[in-house]
Amino acid sequence: MKMLKTAMSTFGCLCLLTSSQFAHAWGQTGHRVTGKIAENYLSDQAKAAIEEILLNESLAEASTYPDEMRSNPDHFWQKVAGPYHYVTVPPGKTYAEVGAPEQGDSVSALESFTSTLRDPKASIEDKRLALRFAIHIIGDLHQPLHAGNGKDRGGNDVKLEFFREESNLHRVWDSGLLDQRDLSYTEWSDWLGSKITPEQAEAWMTTDPLVYIAESVAIRDKIYPEEDSLSWQYLYDHIDTATLRLQQGGVRIAAYLNEVFTQYK
Repeated sequence: MKMLKTAMSTFGCLCLLTSSQFAHAWGQTGHRVTGKIAENYLSDQAKAAIEEILLNESLAEASTYPDEMRSNPDHFWQKVAGPYHYVTVPPGKTYAEVGAPEQGDSVSALESFTSTLRDPKASIEDKRLALRFAIHIIGDLHQPLHAGNGKDRGGNDVKLEFFREESNLHRVWDSGLLDQRDLSYTEWSDWLGSKITPEQAEAWMTTDPLVYIAESVAIRDKIYPEEDSLSWQYLYDHIDTATLRLQQGGVRIAAYLNEVFTQYK
């Protein structure tokens, strides 16, 4: 019995490590920025569909919902939804080569939620969850460490100091880089949104998550630091990449919603 309890305890710890692999992509600020930017590129039909589903909830507000529900004791949030926030792509591989694990991941979840949004028989509650999650997942896939290498829990195990505070590489990319600028999400979205040219927006308008993942993997493999104490130089070297991913994520959320709601009923 003692051995069984020990085994069950170990299994529980492993499950916890797996389900909590990626805490919050972009943090609250980053997700809200992508949602706010997306609103600039929505079609009239998408706007109408979103208003019907979300009522008076903005995309910025909807974007953080899946993270805010992580402490909900419901089985879905505790046992099912955790893997929906990331994908795993080992070095030298593509997502197409490895695919989704049995428990699912961002790509398989996005496919499922897309089907719900396109299903005229789905309830408004199911569509609301699907829409909130789709917005969030697309944002997640633009955070480079949410395309993890399978070795360090998306950089969570890379312990370091960021501006003299204990942190890890994942947290630096979730929020540390943005927080150093001390801007609100509306300031970030206004500033970044105004800098997106029509040519850039058109070039970024893809709804293929494999494109987002490939881009994130290429960035991921270049952002691991050699030192374990980071400050201004790391911020200078990588803030432009982080903000570019926010801009691209926002445009692509809109591209996805415009496509999904082309024939919304």
